[in-house]
Amino acid sequence: MAMEVTQILLNAQAVDGNQEEDQDQDEVAWNVAMAGGTCLGLVARTVGDDVVPLVMPFIEENITKPDWRQREAATYAFGSILEGPSPDKLMPLVNVALNFMLNALMKDPNNHVKDTTGWTLGRIFEFLHGSTLETPIITQANCQQIITVLLQSMKDVPNVAEKACGALYFLAQGFEDAGPSSSPLAPFFQDIIQALLDATHREDAGESRLRTAAYEALNEVVRCSTDDTAPMVMQLVPLIMMELHQTLEAQKLSSDEREKQNELQGLLCGCLQVIIQKLGSSEPTKYVFLQYADQMMGLFLRVFACKSATAHEEAMLAIGALVYSTGADFAKYMTEFYKYLEMGLQNFEDYQVCAITVGVVGDICRALEDKILPFCDGIMTQLLKDLSSNQLHRSVKPPIFSCFGDLALAIGENFEKYLMYAMPMLQSAAELSAHTSGVDDDMIEYTNTLRNGIMEAYSGILQGFKGSAKTHLLMPYAPHVLQFLDSLYIEKDMDDFVIKTAIGLLGDLADTLGSAVGSLIQQSVSARDFLNECLTSDDPSIKEAAEWVKIAISRATNF
Repeated sequence: MAMEVTQILLNAQAVDGNQEEDQDQDEVAWNVAMAGGTCLGLVARTVGDDVVPLVMPFIEENITKPDWRQREAATYAFGSILEGPSPDKLMPLVNVALNFMLNALMKDPNNHVKDTTGWTLGRIFEFLHGSTLETPIITQANCQQIITVLLQSMKDVPNVAEKACGALYFLAQGFEDAGPSSSPLAPFFQDIIQALLDATHREDAGESRLRTAAYEALNEVVRCSTDDTAPMVMQLVPLIMMELHQTLEAQKLSSDEREKQNELQGLLCGCLQVIIQKLGSSEPTKYVFLQYADQMMGLFLRVFACKSATAHEEAMLAIGALVYSTGADFAKYMTEFYKYLEMGLQNFEDYQVCAITVGVVGDICRALEDKILPFCDGIMTQLLKDLSSNQLHRSVKPPIFSCFGDLALAIGENFEKYLMYAMPMLQSAAELSAHTSGVDDDMIEYTNTLRNGIMEAYSGILQGFKGSAKTHLLMPYAPHVLQFLDSLYIEKDMDDFVIKTAIGLLGDLADTLGSAVGSLIQQSVSARDFLNECLTSDDPSIKEAAEWVKIAISRATNF
């Protein structure tokens, strides 16, 4: 059956003449060849190694034909079967094909063929290049040639340049685990960065997603970079900041120009986020890098003044990274930043912005701890409004519950004033999420995410109050927490992530409330059967958590 289907799909690619040679690549139609290639990819993922001998004769027959359509069809077929078959099956073929593909990307007279060749190289690097493979496809012998070809192809027409950026993205990603000290890309790092920056500055960079692809590749090259190239990453900081500053200075733009400017702001904020994460996570670079923190924060705040959801999203993510790097020192920005934080929490329409803002609130809680107290009333008021709203997308609500836990951990017993509002909200959500029988997979996944958020809130509140003189304030809620855990255990539809959070919550309850909750725990199904199941779990992280819970419960109950 696979043979017949494969033959039909290969024929579909070979005979489709709908794509003209001068067709604009930005107008790529969903034609028969594209549909055939996509379907062939699904066949490869389904039947694995068996697809290779069915497709290779077609590739070998057509890859050097004078008709560009046949060359492209063969290249597309090769790229389509790279996910599914085993590396052992593909490696000998790819080792032969790689040099041919590099030559085709540089020298084929047809841009459609070069475009598809660039895409295929990206697929080779995505699926057959990385530290987990025994035989590396990128070696000292061919690394320079590969990079030279990709960088040269970034100067080609936009659609070919975009594919070269995509291939470089996966090339860099494959060296992610090369080690912290050096990477095979290190000798070429400066040239790679410069070529990608040049691509972003091209006058035609708006075509074929070229500018976006170049920034995505730049981000991945930075993310996967090693210690020896950190000084070059540092040099990017003032450069990207200057470009972001220039977008904020532009005046009297048309609506089309404004849209492009907002998109560029988002890309630049995204680039700065990756740089912040890279340089801010390493002690040798962190303190040098933080000299730019004030200027960066100023730029991000100016981005919020522009009305663009995409730019707001990226700026908020970048601020989240900056919070992590600056730690408690981020407190000095809070007075000015708070109004934008509140705006993000109120943004029901662009709910992704709202979700990211909730995440940043959590980051700030972890960094500032009780220094966040002056802003807690406003934050809690807005989070409670968000939970009560039917307008806000449901996906934002689980992280809001988690955020309650982050706030409680940060301010400890000062969370007392919010208990009367937060706990009833948690209880009603817990009751709704306890039963999921007879619903679809998406709903089960969402319900598990919701359960996780609720339990993270409970755990954060319990941990926040631990050791204080006010733990008795939590006692009225303990029966409900145990009832919730019991009902989840009885339902038997928790994923591993939820199981780990649930067993942790049981431990936090015993650890914080101690003997005061001992008799309740002794009556709980969770404390017996669920704990015993977790103690024998195949997942080491669940088993380890359960060992700690067992000790906490034994202290609380003496059984």
